[in-house]
Amino acid sequence: MAERNYTRQLATIISIDAVGFSRLMGIDDELAVAAFEERRDIIADSCGAFGGRTFGDAGDSVMAEFGSPIEALRAAFDFQGRIVTLNASAAQDMRMPFRAGINTGDVIVREGRLYGDDVNIAARLQELAPHDGLAISETTWHHVKDKTTAEFTDLGEFMLKNIALPVRVLIAGRGGNGSAPMAPLASMSMPLERQKLALMGPPAIAVLPFAGDGGEHDVGYMADGIAEDIIYGLSNTRWLSVIAKSSSFQFRDDSLGTRVIGNALGARYIVSGTLIRNGGQIRLNTSLADSSNGRLVWSQRFDRDLVDIFNLRDQIGSEIVSILDKEVDRAEQARTFQVPWESLETWQLVRRGRWHMNRRTRGDTEIALDFFEKAYREDPNSSAVLNELAWWYFWRAWLRFGDSDDLAKVEQYARKALLMDSLDARPHAHLGAIDIMRGEPRAAVEHLREAIHINPSFAFASSAMGSARLLLGDAAGAIPFFLDAERLSPFDLYRFHNLGELAVAYSFVEDWQAAIAIADRSLNLSPGYFYARFLKIGALARSGRTEEARRELAIFTTRHPDFSDQRVRWIPFVDKAANEFLIGNFEAARSGK
Repeated sequence: MAERNYTRQLATIISIDAVGFSRLMGIDDELAVAAFEERRDIIADSCGAFGGRTFGDAGDSVMAEFGSPIEALRAAFDFQGRIVTLNASAAQDMRMPFRAGINTGDVIVREGRLYGDDVNIAARLQELAPHDGLAISETTWHHVKDKTTAEFTDLGEFMLKNIALPVRVLIAGRGGNGSAPMAPLASMSMPLERQKLALMGPPAIAVLPFAGDGGEHDVGYMADGIAEDIIYGLSNTRWLSVIAKSSSFQFRDDSLGTRVIGNALGARYIVSGTLIRNGGQIRLNTSLADSSNGRLVWSQRFDRDLVDIFNLRDQIGSEIVSILDKEVDRAEQARTFQVPWESLETWQLVRRGRWHMNRRTRGDTEIALDFFEKAYREDPNSSAVLNELAWWYFWRAWLRFGDSDDLAKVEQYARKALLMDSLDARPHAHLGAIDIMRGEPRAAVEHLREAIHINPSFAFASSAMGSARLLLGDAAGAIPFFLDAERLSPFDLYRFHNLGELAVAYSFVEDWQAAIAIADRSLNLSPGYFYARFLKIGALARSGRTEEARRELAIFTTRHPDFSDQRVRWIPFVDKAANEFLIGNFEAARSGK
């Protein structure tokens, strides 16, 4: 039998990690490394003073071993306090807080290194600790609860990554110094069954109160107002559950970390932000994080001139709502690939279908329909499923220049979706879109007005409203709707179409330079889109750029050898002179006049 070259023992492990190390490396890597090493030396000194030893340094993390749980807790409080003092003397953007997780259990010791589930649990606990704070396991708590003045807040049980059994987690703070978490958190810890449902079931999103930086009351009010607008806007997307403000606004201090807050609120996604005012300008930094793994999904900075506060709130809030809707959808589409397709639930089938739809190939479009139809068989009354089927047939109808059978199916699914949820903007928009394709723009305006009223952040509805106004002959009135769609969904997969419609509007108002520039942007996204190149050729001809028009015409003829004017005459403008106007522009390039 092979000789055993390891031992087992009971130990208390501290897992310690630098918060924001990667960010600091991006600012100044040499300074970041020096700051980490200075703090690591403090950690090693404190651990040694209380009878422990550090081991296993890796990147921006440190592990420490103790024989006594109470000495481990004292050491952690000691080095945390010393690091807080050191950070106070550093510039705000160069501070490096540390968080720590403490667990007590059985470990394997081999050549000075420690292994086992209880070591891994300490590392997972560290991820749940607040900045400059400590998270401990229940096993450690049993050893220290009566031997220290520390205060503990029970977060409840967590399913930790790669750990088979749930672990009860507590946050430890020095007694009487205000470092313990807010009391309401204890009453908000989520039962384990709800936690599992939150991780596996349909997603929920929580918007935390945005921090107002600058010390001015109006900045704080504006920050809260933007967060409230986002909560309201997200609730109108319908497919995504939104945690109520009364719950999410309890977490004004996000130092507890994404995973702890997400667990307490039952939210898979957490939105947070900071608003800064500088004279006549504001800057909003906002981000979306996945609470199941703590990863950042999206972040963006918004800079605006501070003129009309209410209008500014509406603009920023609606933009963020539209972006968040798509970013969460994208993340959920990717998540479905972690589940065998035969095990997908209805909402997951919809997300998988959307993933294939977004690839915009013939094969993927057919696969998408398979997923949507399977979801429909499982839940024929789901408004989410009905809306996806309506969109699928609308898209095919658009590719087939208004196929009447497909439009009839769009109407069928959209009307049933309305019966299921009358406050969903999507079926109203789908009904408006088919009215457009049927040459009934006035009827379309009514549906689209209702869709925009329900969800002002719905870019598709804004774009469709612009198209309806174009068909009615109001090009100038259409332009703001297309620009709104651009603002609300700057990375939309179908943006090429909105830009094409905007190029039409600029052509009708004879702003040829704008029409050319916008058509180019559409072609950059979809080089094969005939309408955008058709419009660009006409605009080049009308602006006297004859040679450029000829070159574009040669490309157009090669790409679309079967083109006939009938494709443009099909467009259902109320005044058919509009069709002839566009064709006339194109013919000017053909004739060289």
